[in-house]
Amino acid sequence: MQLGVNVPNFGPGTDPGVLREWAGVVEGLGFDLLMMSDHVAITPDVAEQYPEPFYEPFTTLSWMAGITTRVRLGTTVLILPYRHPLLVARMAGNLNQLSGGRLVLGVGVGWARQEFEALDVPFAERGRLMDEYLTVLSDAWPAGSGENEPEVPIWVGGNSAVAIRRAIRFGRPWHPLRRTLPWLRSALAEHSPPAFVPRIVLQLTAKPVEDGGRLAGVGTIDQVLDDLDQLRSLGAETVVLDPFSGDPEETRRPMEAWKALTAVATHWRTRS
Repeated sequence: MQLGVNVPNFGPGTDPGVLREWAGVVEGLGFDLLMMSDHVAITPDVAEQYPEPFYEPFTTLSWMAGITTRVRLGTTVLILPYRHPLLVARMAGNLNQLSGGRLVLGVGVGWARQEFEALDVPFAERGRLMDEYLTVLSDAWPAGSGENEPEVPIWVGGNSAVAIRRAIRFGRPWHPLRRTLPWLRSALAEHSPPAFVPRIVLQLTAKPVEDGGRLAGVGTIDQVLDDLDQLRSLGAETVVLDPFSGDPEETRRPMEAWKALTAVATHWRTRS
């Protein structure tokens, strides 16, 4: 099972220097995948959680491809209805080619109604657009690809039953976000996605968390390692660790996240 990291590409503490350091930490610790999120218009509903500056993922990942050599690069998740699918196919295909085949395209339907309005994309149609655009992407890469432009792996993000069914229908890995282990286990028992690639929280605590609603990835290092073992037993091919707990001020203190990632990387190596 591979491990990835969701890097905050937003917030008051984020700038090119910090992003460069993030890339060095993630690759240097031996993680397999570096991912980031997506917003285009930082409307009030977005800014409340993910304030400016917000670095556009294709642009930022292209830059990171030039300052890394091994780690895969990806989106968790690109809001697919925001961009014309042929533009996404071109940008993702070029980035994949320029990075040596390192791109993973996680996609989702989005949630920020004001941002949809700002982009003149109908919020109520986002599910239909998602399905339509996934079809276009699936058709675009085989039609235009060759040895120099391989198809980009696509993960279908989302926690709803619709998202799981979409992953199954399109034959893509299902990418659920920040859930409990019992919830994930139940969802997998009810559905059978082609592959399972969850994103979980990473929040280390000094004492065990006994709350029955504990999210996967929250707790002592032993609890987190056990969560990873359980996810592996559920068939997870990749698990993405998300050290951002919701306060944009955290982006001013990235060393706290780096310390937690170091602990996981160090212990996981001896456990795997």
